[in-house]
Amino acid sequence: MARIKGVDIPNNKRIEIALTYIYGIGRSLSNQILAAANVNVNKKAGDLDSDELVRIRDEVNKHLTEGDLRREVNMNIKRKMEINCYQGLRHKRGLPVRGQRTNRNARTRKGKPKTIANKKK
Repeated sequence: MARIKGVDIPNNKRIEIALTYIYGIGRSLSNQILAAANVNVNKKAGDLDSDELVRIRDEVNKHLTEGDLRREVNMNIKRKMEINCYQGLRHKRGLPVRGQRTNRNARTRKGKPKTIANKKK
């Protein structure tokens, strides 16, 4: 198993898909990285030689991924919560942030339904 940015890349998958196991890399960025590193997209991750792995690592290091990206996202959320902007308030209250309706859905953010006594619809 190859390791890039502290993440084990699965050997049995195509390198295009295997790179998406790294936080912050999706399909399009994966294709850009492989094109810049001159690596065939259809090659399996286990079939890569050490030279190709080094080129891929160098390209991945040019992008914000894994711990740095997680830290930046968390800092952005924390900043919004501190300045009490609308999105920050939604984060504090554990409600959907991006304008979704909440009167009948949003169970992922709100948690298990709380029954209210004698409430009729």
